[in-house]
Amino acid sequence: MGLRTKFNLVMLATFLVGLGIAGALSYLLETGSARSQVLKEAEILHAQASAMGQYTIDEVAPLLAGQFSRRFLPQSVAAWATQTTFRTVQQQLPDYSFRAVVTNPTNPADRPADWEAELIERLRHDPGLKELVTERDTPTGRILSVAHPIVITNAACMRCHTSPAEAPATLVDLYGPTNGFGWKLNEVLGAQIVSVPMRVPFERAYQTFLQVIAWLTLVFVVMSLMLNLLLNYIILRPVGCISALADEVSLGNMDAPELVVRGKDEIALLAESFNRMRRSLAKTMKMLEE
Repeated sequence: MGLRTKFNLVMLATFLVGLGIAGALSYLLETGSARSQVLKEAEILHAQASAMGQYTIDEVAPLLAGQFSRRFLPQSVAAWATQTTFRTVQQQLPDYSFRAVVTNPTNPADRPADWEAELIERLRHDPGLKELVTERDTPTGRILSVAHPIVITNAACMRCHTSPAEAPATLVDLYGPTNGFGWKLNEVLGAQIVSVPMRVPFERAYQTFLQVIAWLTLVFVVMSLMLNLLLNYIILRPVGCISALADEVSLGNMDAPELVVRGKDEIALLAESFNRMRRSLAKTMKMLEE
């Protein structure tokens, strides 16, 4: 195996190890950045939902309170207003959603799906947990969901949910006497769940990862070519000349021209040393002949 082959094999092995390490780090950084972006989007959506809900409580509900004796208006309920608004958003962004679900809802539409019910149970088993981040696969791709517990701490809010007898008659007429009653203060009743698609940020992260790998490979190829040229002109060619002259001398040809010494590096010193040895050998042979 020649020196060039050994050199290239060592270079290739070093590159593959370095590429593996750099690729792993790049992938972790890019996917971590993509996940942080998705979490930020979920945080923004939750903040918007909270703002819409608070606006409904502060501004809309007082305006509609006078009509409750005639009929119950769900537009005065923060969760209803927020979810209705987000359904409009979903027409353009179907993978984004906001859900305010409880296990015993007044409105049957607020009943949780199976995966949402699992989140509510996890929040109930850990009352100190204020945020729960999960991921799940869907037909359109992977979705990240952030759940916040729904806990009623204001006794005034319990008027509609203690019992059918205490609730507004118009509410009971609209939703019936079997749904949304028996709630308790300071108990996890459900969860506000924001869902954000992970597909686009992670596809972008994967493309960036592939670009990093491609650029590293291109850099390696260019460096390998340059190093091979340097190896050829600085080491292999001078050593080949020294080897050829050594063969000539070993066969008794003392008339072969000396090596041309250029520079002061190790190869130049080797060539100069070989020239001195050749001259000494030639003088010795001449003395023996005389």
